[in-house]
Amino acid sequence: MARIPTLTFLLEQLRRARQARGLSQEELGKMINYSPSYVSAVETGQSPVRPDYVARIDSTLDTGGLFVGMLELIRFHAAPDWFRPWEDNEREAVALRWYDPTVIPGLLQTEGYARAMLGVGGELTAEEVETRVVTRLARQTVLTADRRPRLVAVLEEHTLRRQLGDQKIMREQLQHLLAMSTEPNVQVRVVPIDTPWHVGLNGPFILARLDTGVELATWTTSSGGRPWTARTTLPPWSGTGRL
Repeated sequence: MARIPTLTFLLEQLRRARQARGLSQEELGKMINYSPSYVSAVETGQSPVRPDYVARIDSTLDTGGLFVGMLELIRFHAAPDWFRPWEDNEREAVALRWYDPTVIPGLLQTEGYARAMLGVGGELTAEEVETRVVTRLARQTVLTADRRPRLVAVLEEHTLRRQLGDQKIMREQLQHLLAMSTEPNVQVRVVPIDTPWHVGLNGPFILARLDTGVELATWTTSSGGRPWTARTTLPPWSGTGRL
């Protein structure tokens, strides 16, 4: 079986493709409408590779979708085995309801917040952390796609108060959360800190509704996650229901 390209390999190929066409970072940046500093940061691994970035390179350099495909392959294999089927559900959903008692849901995380969270405990190598950050940001494009789901994210108040990373990271994360909550397809709800104990505190879970009316769910624990499927067809979700 062929080896799956790593993030480092992708960055090397992006740099080589640019150099093979005799382009400087500034010239490529102008062609794809990205700053030279971002082109440099991507090639050196200092900034995550965004789906739009590789899509523009594929189009401008006429690479036949090579880099989009590589990023998708990396994204797929970076995800835990149990989570891969769920990503398909996430993309097909017309509505998502997401509760997490401890952290900001992945679809609403900033780059800095995701990196700080994934780096806690030292269980992942530096490259594994960066690969997970890249794939997490890539997943977020579901919220801005042409066919985007409605998302209701329910957070605990203490999640917003607990610092993850430094103050700059938390400030950017909270600002991003506020900005996303103004999008017509995104609702952010906060459970007050003085709310009595409730069953949701057992762990995070996500509900996804497909356009067929089938409701799907997944929940996670410290050791992984487990999908569950409701085989009944439910009434269309109005976007105002509670978890």
